[in-house]
Amino acid sequence: MTLIALHAGIAIAAVVLLILVPRVEPVIALVIGSIYLGLASGLGFDDTMKTIVDGFGDIMAEVGLLIGFGVLLGSLLNSMGALQKLVEKLLRALGPGKLSYALAAALTAVFPSIYVDVQLVLAAPLARSAAPRMGRDGLALMGGALSAGILVGYVFVVPGLGTLAVAGLLDVPLGTMLIYGFVLGPVTALLTVFLYHRLLKRGFWNKERDEAVGDRDEAVRETDAAGEAADGGETEGRTERRTPPLTVSLLPIVVPLLLIATGAIAEAAGVESDVLTFLGDPAFALFVGLLGGYALAKRALTGEQLGESMTQGFNSTGQILLVTGVGGSLGAVIGKSGLDDTLAGVFSADAGMPVVVTVLLVWLVAALLHLAIGSIAVAAIAAAGIVAPIMGSLDVPAEVLALAIGSGSLFALQVNSNFFWMFQTLLGVTTRGALKALTFVTALASVVSLVLVLGVSLVT
Repeated sequence: MTLIALHAGIAIAAVVLLILVPRVEPVIALVIGSIYLGLASGLGFDDTMKTIVDGFGDIMAEVGLLIGFGVLLGSLLNSMGALQKLVEKLLRALGPGKLSYALAAALTAVFPSIYVDVQLVLAAPLARSAAPRMGRDGLALMGGALSAGILVGYVFVVPGLGTLAVAGLLDVPLGTMLIYGFVLGPVTALLTVFLYHRLLKRGFWNKERDEAVGDRDEAVRETDAAGEAADGGETEGRTERRTPPLTVSLLPIVVPLLLIATGAIAEAAGVESDVLTFLGDPAFALFVGLLGGYALAKRALTGEQLGESMTQGFNSTGQILLVTGVGGSLGAVIGKSGLDDTLAGVFSADAGMPVVVTVLLVWLVAALLHLAIGSIAVAAIAAAGIVAPIMGSLDVPAEVLALAIGSGSLFALQVNSNFFWMFQTLLGVTTRGALKALTFVTALASVVSLVLVLGVSLVT
C-alpha cells in the first residue's frame, strides 16, 4: 500500500507540474495522471481506460446537466445587465460607505459565480466608478469586495460551479449544500471585507505603488464601455436593449433556489410528495431558471445578441464539463487503485485523528493544489477526487468535507491564474496591487471560512 501511495503522489505531482511548468491544459494533465496511476497500481490497460471512462460518465450523470444549465443561465443574465442594475441600486440606497459590504454579499448570495470571468468584466466598471467616492483606498476596498464576493460564491453557494462540482463528486445533496452555503458564503464574504477594511485603514494599501496610474485612463475607458453595453446602452453595431426590471431579472436565479430549498425542507420534514420531489430536483429547478432567463433575454436582446450569449455559454460549458468529468476519472482510478485503504488509515478518526485534524488536512490538500495549479475549480475537483474514495472511512459528514474543500481551494488565487491578470487590468491596479486586493483577500477568505467550517464540524 505504501507503493500505491507513492505512485498516487507521483501522479498528482505530475498533474500539477504539467499544468504549472509547460502549461499543459488541465484536461490533458488529468488524463495523463489517471493513466499513469492506473497502470502503476496494476489495473492494466483495459481496466485503466474503462475506469477513466466510467468515472467520467458517473460524474456527468451527477452534475453534467446542472453545469450546462447553470452556465447558460449565467451567460444570459450577464448579457442582460442584471448585475449592473443591482449594484447601482445598492449604491443609491446604501451610499458609498456600505457599498463594499453590500456588493460582496450580493455577488456571493444573489449572483453566485456561475461564470467568474464575465462577472468580473461586468462588475469592474461599477467598482471603478464607485471607488473615487469611497476615499483614498476606495479602489482597494472595492477590489477586495469583488474578490471576496465573486470567488466565495463560486466555492460555497449553489449554483456556483465549484460548489456543484464538489457536491457531485462527494455525493452531497444540493439542497444540503444550498443551506450550508447560503449561510457560510455571505458570512465569509462580509467578515473578509470587514477585516480587509481594517487593514486598509492601517496603511496596507499604497495608492502610488498599488494603482496603475499609467494604464488607468485606458482601463477606465474599457470598463466603462463594458458597463455601458451591459446596462443597455448603445454600442457600435448593437441596438438598445429593452432590459426588464431588476425584480424580474432576478427571478431566473431566485426561483430555482426556492424550488431546491422547498424540496430540501420537505425532505427534511419527512413530507412525501412526488410533486415536491419533482419540483425540488436540482436539474429541473435550474432548467426552470434557464427557461425564465431565455424568455427574458429573447425580449431584451436582439436575435444576434441572444445567439452570441448562448454560443458563449455553450463554448464555456464544454470546457467546464471536460475538466469536471476528467476530475471524476482521476477519483475513479484512485478508488480502483486500492489507495483508499492507505488514505483511510491516514484520515480516519478511528486511527486516532480528531475530526478537526481531518478537516484541516482536507483544507490543506485543496489549498496546496490551488497554489500549484492556479485554478480553483481544478484544485477543488482534484481534492474531491482524492477524498471521495475514502469518505466511508472518515468520521466527518460529507457536507463538511465539501465545505473544507471549497474553503481550501479558495486559498491565495495568484499569478498562475488568468483571473489574476484580468482583475489587474480591469480594476486598474499594478501586480503588487492585485496581490493585495486579490491574492491576499482570497487567502484571508479561505482562512476565515476554515474557522467557520471547523465550527460546523464540531456541531454536526
